[in-house]
Amino acid sequence: MAKWLIVLLTFCGAAAWCQTAHFESAGLKGLGPTSETDKQILTLQDHVKQAPGDYAGYDGLGSAFFQKARETGDIAYYDLAEQTLKKALDLAPPDFRAADPLVHMALVYMGEHRFSDALAYAQKAIGTGSGNLAAFAIEGDAYTDMGDYDEATAAYSTVQSLGQATSSPLALAYMNDSRMAYLRFVHGDSAEAIRLMKSAIAAALQTNVPRENLAWLYFELGERYFQTGDLENADFSYQSAITADPHHYRSLAGLAKVRAAQGRLEESIQIYQRSIAIIPFPVYVAELGDVYTKAGRAHEAQQQYDLVEYIGHLSKLNQVLANRELAVFYADQGIKLPEALELARKELEIRHDIYTWDTLAWVLYRNGRFQEASEAISNALAMHTNDALLLFHAGMICHRLGKDSEAEDFLSRALKTNPHFHVFHVDEASRTLADISRAQSRDLRSSHAQ
Repeated sequence: MAKWLIVLLTFCGAAAWCQTAHFESAGLKGLGPTSETDKQILTLQDHVKQAPGDYAGYDGLGSAFFQKARETGDIAYYDLAEQTLKKALDLAPPDFRAADPLVHMALVYMGEHRFSDALAYAQKAIGTGSGNLAAFAIEGDAYTDMGDYDEATAAYSTVQSLGQATSSPLALAYMNDSRMAYLRFVHGDSAEAIRLMKSAIAAALQTNVPRENLAWLYFELGERYFQTGDLENADFSYQSAITADPHHYRSLAGLAKVRAAQGRLEESIQIYQRSIAIIPFPVYVAELGDVYTKAGRAHEAQQQYDLVEYIGHLSKLNQVLANRELAVFYADQGIKLPEALELARKELEIRHDIYTWDTLAWVLYRNGRFQEASEAISNALAMHTNDALLLFHAGMICHRLGKDSEAEDFLSRALKTNPHFHVFHVDEASRTLADISRAQSRDLRSSHAQ
């Protein structure tokens, strides 16, 4: 446990320092640059000291801080980016030149799950008349996370139509294909989602994007493959992401998830440990706990489960970012169920996407409110998404409502879609299907006896 406390104290210290330190003294100089982004930050810090009236310098520095947040997962850099971009916007002329800092601020707000704010800033950037494609793309991202998929599709279609006239095909594919890939997945077309992700990666490889951004694309491709049950291609995609950026903690966790699905539990544990040593993201800490449980190491599992709660309550921003994850964790563990329901409802105030509806459905199910859970899971499945976890939740809810024909369909589809979708829920789905089959056999014998 001491190892993780050291990581967390460092994490908390960075966040506390961020709230008091001025953005021109980000603490990087004493440590020395460790990446291209660090070098860029130092260069831009020197520049704004020499040219304090240059809005573009502050805009570049704010964007670099945001990139650093992406690379490290350290929420302290979001605050630094926001402070710096506010300065850029104070200095920027009130015309098309304000579009870039407005776009970058929208990105920061997306990272902080302030989706309505992100949408507002993206639309302000659009309103400058600059034709900034990223503004339309972020508008689509905000709509996607808020669950307004029709508006998201319209925004991405605008990116595509404008981009054909103003951007190179590679830049356009990099910007738009990964976004459209997610929408296609949500709408149940996993094959097209995978094709579009490959297109985005091919474009990224030819346009020299930052290594974290490339790793993110490979990670997303790995997620799409894993969700279809294709462990081999998921494995390759996650490993490609790690090759692009060895510190990409999400891809390390993805690879650990594959190893667990393959039954290689010790390897899975080691890779999860590498991931959360970089940043202890609550979802991955919980997944490590599950693998420890599967391996029969209950004490070590409980240490990870305790850590999930600790991380979720570290700071005000963490409480926002971890609402959904913490609610699912409590539901899966069968603990603090009223608090889980409160968290799920709080998340629904921010966004109405399918995964927030699914979280609410699962938490309601665990709280014994089965009819309400059924209504929520209907919203989660409205797009016909081929996600085995959603199908599993639907099946379990139907089973508790006595709708075993529907439950059998959902649970069978879940296992067919991805027979490795969860360390424990796969077995629960199989047991429930067996129970349904036995009950149907009893009913059949009983009807024949009559």
